[in-house]
Amino acid sequence: MIEGRLVRLRALRSGDLDDHVRWRNDPEVVHWATGGDPLFGPVTREAVAGFHEARLRDNPRGETTFTVEEVADGRAIGMADYRDLDPFTGQATVGITIGERDRWGGGYGSEALELLAGHLFGACRLRRIELETWSGNERAMRAFRRIGFVEEGRRRAAVRVGDQWYDGVLFGMLLEEWTARTERT
Repeated sequence: MIEGRLVRLRALRSGDLDDHVRWRNDPEVVHWATGGDPLFGPVTREAVAGFHEARLRDNPRGETTFTVEEVADGRAIGMADYRDLDPFTGQATVGITIGERDRWGGGYGSEALELLAGHLFGACRLRRIELETWSGNERAMRAFRRIGFVEEGRRRAAVRVGDQWYDGVLFGMLLEEWTARTERT
């Protein structure tokens, strides 16, 4: 368990399934998490259950999904993950979704991402982490920059949201950037 002031990252449990089904079927969560990607949701309980069961068996040396839990009351409010962890190059891709809309904009997602970055740079000894969003998700991009991620590139018109096209925006952070940031705080 990795704990901060607002949230903790804990191992995924079988009892988290209902929350994940609800989040994956909430149109607002799907919109902001993925730009409305129909592969993210809506989905059946059975489809999420299969994905969830596979995540329970993840080998943390390559990927894992955490439940983001509120410290104050232990309520599951989202998920954070890393994947494609490459020990040779020391890098991984991360993701964060706060599924409880009443927790949007309160710093919960930012703290969860900071905890995940600290774990990957510290315990996992990575050199670089990256994540991607779509250019219409300005709240996420502001949060990523505030944490210390740097915009590294764009895939133009790569994300379709309804009838509009947005850029896919890649962000990255290096170990030395994380270290400099944590030494300042």
